[in-house]
Amino acid sequence: MGFRYDRGLIEVGDGVLAWLQPDGGWGWSNAGLITDGDDAMLVDTLFDLRLTADMLAAMRDAAPSTAIGTVVNTHANGDHCYGNQLVAGARILASRRAAAEMERVPPSTLAGLMAGTASMGAVGAYVQAIFGAFAFDGIEATLPTETFDGRLDVAIGDTTVQLVELGPAHTDGDVVVVVPSRRVAFSGDLLFIGGHPIVWAGPVANWVGALDRILAMDVDVIVPGHGPVTDKTGVRELRAYFVELEAAALPLWHEGLSPLDAARRLRLDRCAGWGEAERLVVNVAACYRGFGATGSEVVLDAFADMATLAAEQRGA
Repeated sequence: MGFRYDRGLIEVGDGVLAWLQPDGGWGWSNAGLITDGDDAMLVDTLFDLRLTADMLAAMRDAAPSTAIGTVVNTHANGDHCYGNQLVAGARILASRRAAAEMERVPPSTLAGLMAGTASMGAVGAYVQAIFGAFAFDGIEATLPTETFDGRLDVAIGDTTVQLVELGPAHTDGDVVVVVPSRRVAFSGDLLFIGGHPIVWAGPVANWVGALDRILAMDVDVIVPGHGPVTDKTGVRELRAYFVELEAAALPLWHEGLSPLDAARRLRLDRCAGWGEAERLVVNVAACYRGFGATGSEVVLDAFADMATLAAEQRGA
């Protein structure tokens, strides 16, 4: 695409900035700023207050004449909304499903989990390894002030920004932020570039359908939730990943393998070298649910399986 992938702001369209956080792994999410005149929309906050404050300071320096009057959270994961308290005076938008999920998983939940990792053995060590760089204490749950279903058009100055709900997929209420006049979209975590996605909600078929919707959009530049800026090539690559994964997982489900054993056996050449390969076990479990498996994924069980797979992958 020609865009650099360094920490900080880059311009991805006229008046449209992306905030990037390499390497795009656990918690290292992207965000954005859409400006027109003295009005601005912030797309997502970050995983903790320090990171969000640094980003907001850089945005003030880059666009000193604008004020953030509107914030949109693309979904409920903390790395896209835990910094909301630093923009608490703004109009904060999210899908109705995303807002409900934020209420169920406040920052205090993750702070409590991190406080208990020392007593959790290998699972605690894994959680500490992926989230230990972030500070969850002192974060106040700051929920959206307005919610919507389906689609909401928002005026930022004279620019129309479309909020399009495409979940449930990654989470219950995933939203894509589209700036048609700039041919730019912010996909939230419907798009991971350079790392395995993770299907917390699903079904996988919904995620494939969401990617089809993005492919049909009249945009040239897409800022993913994690990873470098891309175009529709990145969308097609992730779509192919899910199609290949479902096809490979189906015979293993019929064979009666657990998601963990299936993930151990699966070899997807397409994603060789992608980060967070242990997420494959969660994605296999999501495929199984689509095939008819009953029961829901328990988050701590999912982290236990990922911890096991990650240890095996690194030969521990």
